[in-house]
Amino acid sequence: MLKQYPDVLTVDQLCQVLQISKKLAYKLLSEQAIPSRKIGRSYRISKQEVLKFIQK
Repeated sequence: MLKQYPDVLTVDQLCQVLQISKKLAYKLLSEQAIPSRKIGRSYRISKQEVLKFIQK
């Protein structure tokens, strides 16, 4: 499903995968609905965590 994406996604890529707005993506990340790492000022999201979120 996500074969064309790297193992670690950016917020923009997360928005493309889930077809959501950036505002909703940041809300999901801040509420830890999708676990992520914050590196500097940007978030990095594991592809595996995105797949787990989709399966819920």
